[in-house]
Amino acid sequence: MLKILYLEDEASLAKIVKESLASRSFEVMHLESGKNAVKIFNEFKPDVCVFDVMLPEKDGFEVAKEIRAHNTITPIIFLTAKNQTTDLLMGFDAGGNDYIKKPFSLEELIVRINNLYFLSKNKSGIADSSTGVKIGKYVFSTTKQELRFEKEVRKISFRECQLLDLLTNSMREIVTRKVILDTVWGDDHFFNSRNLDVYITKLRSYFKSDPKIEIITLKSVGYRLID
Repeated sequence: MLKILYLEDEASLAKIVKESLASRSFEVMHLESGKNAVKIFNEFKPDVCVFDVMLPEKDGFEVAKEIRAHNTITPIIFLTAKNQTTDLLMGFDAGGNDYIKKPFSLEELIVRINNLYFLSKNKSGIADSSTGVKIGKYVFSTTKQELRFEKEVRKISFRECQLLDLLTNSMREIVTRKVILDTVWGDDHFFNSRNLDVYITKLRSYFKSDPKIEIITLKSVGYRLID
């Protein structure tokens, strides 16, 4: 039975979603605010989180950031009426894995929950010792979500960490766009594809101190990381 931590302050919607998930044999812990969400997360240990963004006392983005400070694995889906690109990017940078706009289909939500749970359990990872993984003159740590160059340490977002993890795990090999989009974003629709381009540009800028490191684009195919 999959355990879902569900944050939603709209009572009528929360009742419908909770009952629908329960009818599909999900165990749902529902909270009306983000105030004690991190404490409940640590105690409940959910398989997937479903967070409304606009919440009293502490919003969904804040809760996600606090969770990602010590947990980079559990998938987080944001539910929101917002539709601006900046809001979506804020959600991904806060550590979200997926983003569903209200109003949404309950069937779509269930499919995305199952998909993200499957990916989180089957995602191949790289060995990450206490010293991290070397990429040229950089050291990359998935557990600390950081990229180190000599004495300079850059904290990277959860999604940047996932993307770099995939590329590093297949160093010098092609990682297709579809594999990246399905693994990091949950699906390969157009908006996520555009986001991927933005994140690749950001990662390239992080490696500017070592010109030997390249993230090569194979148009319409994917990317290859070389050092």
